[in-house]
Amino acid sequence: MSKSVVAIVGRPNVGKSTLFNRCIGEKHAIVDDLPGVTRDRLYRETDWNGHEFLLVDTGGVMMERHKANEGQNMHGEVLDQVKQALEEADVIVFVVDGKEGMTGADEEVANIVRRVKKPIILAVNKIDTMRDQNNAADFYALGLGEPVCLSALQGSGGVGDLLDLVVSHFPKIQRVEKDRYIQEEEVEEEKIDYETCPFSIAVVGRPNVGKSSIINVLCGQKRSIVGAEPGTTRDAIDTTVKFNGRQITLVDTAGIRRKNRVDYGIEAFSVVRSLKALDRADVVVLVLDASLEISDQDQKIASKIEEAGKACVVVVNKWDLIEDRSSGAMTRYTEEVKSALRALNWVEVIFTSAINKLRVQKIVEAAGKAFLQSRRRIGTGLVNQIINESVALVPPPASKRGKRMRVYYSTQVQVGPPTFVLFCSDAKLMPKSYETYLERKLREAFGFQGSPIRLIMRNKTQN
Repeated sequence: MSKSVVAIVGRPNVGKSTLFNRCIGEKHAIVDDLPGVTRDRLYRETDWNGHEFLLVDTGGVMMERHKANEGQNMHGEVLDQVKQALEEADVIVFVVDGKEGMTGADEEVANIVRRVKKPIILAVNKIDTMRDQNNAADFYALGLGEPVCLSALQGSGGVGDLLDLVVSHFPKIQRVEKDRYIQEEEVEEEKIDYETCPFSIAVVGRPNVGKSSIINVLCGQKRSIVGAEPGTTRDAIDTTVKFNGRQITLVDTAGIRRKNRVDYGIEAFSVVRSLKALDRADVVVLVLDASLEISDQDQKIASKIEEAGKACVVVVNKWDLIEDRSSGAMTRYTEEVKSALRALNWVEVIFTSAINKLRVQKIVEAAGKAFLQSRRRIGTGLVNQIINESVALVPPPASKRGKRMRVYYSTQVQVGPPTFVLFCSDAKLMPKSYETYLERKLREAFGFQGSPIRLIMRNKTQN
């Protein structure tokens, strides 16, 4: 399920960025007393009480007759971005200044916000004293419901009340505590045939690596616009196709560039949509350009895929541009890819030429295998056998005090990605290097090619 999007909007200098920073728990947005500091919208993943969501900070909306002579062109671009943020959002936080009281600019922004017909929470910021709180009553006139009084700068309790309201508007889904797991034998899973059931594939990568061309070949028609210039695709485009009788949804996404190279305006929103497409896909296909070196941005996208726990296939496109296309060259390049993209060293690498329609169909075959691997469930007996043998072969390292962790019991608790809980004597004694070793041994025993796996350590004495 895609994360909900929450947009923070309002006129300039009401404290939107301060509230944004307070909600994400760090100083990510630049804050200044000068109005209009935030122009691009900033987005950041955060969570509240177990609900994860994407928070978006927007530039201050200044209507035509209120703006200064300088920066008039920028005003229109900021307004365009805010309107797009409102369209993207599932919940809107409309911030006003409690010290200054209601202004005509607040009323004009409220008129824009109302048109989107989405849940709106009115946040009266800068309520630092009881006297300021008296001003909050004025904002009832906006007709947006009861104002939530808070001080983003001081981090008053009103911020928590605001976030409680925000998550109350999210889809009602069954939520499991991160540190709670149910024993395998108590879980009665829905019987799904993962070899034949529908699944979705998001095609991601840097601009101009051939994502849309690959989608067009798989669809058998020109479903996405293809151009030589980066940034041709701006929205995430879903297309449902049949592959060997199986329904598959292909999602073409905008190219994900480094933040400092993202132009102000529509492209920045395209990147947000690409990240959301990644989040809701079952399998992610990361496309690389064979004629270019693997970049820092490719590595960052790979890390995003692994963090999201998504099955993945790496596609090296434009293979027709390479002189040496032998199997030996493919082997060497595959090793280079897995070395450079360490977060995805478990993927299958496929070499394609979309323009020549070379091996493009193998992408769907590999994605289907990766999807199946990400849904595999291994019996507790087998899991314990492999973990016990691995621990006996290479015991966990001792701590500085001579203590050594003992693993008592292991079980798989979920799929997508496969997640294993190891009940041990002291989870704090598990170094990352040993966790990597155990993951490698599980992969040697069970495969899981194309899928990340998760290991979670828990003290046996915990309930």
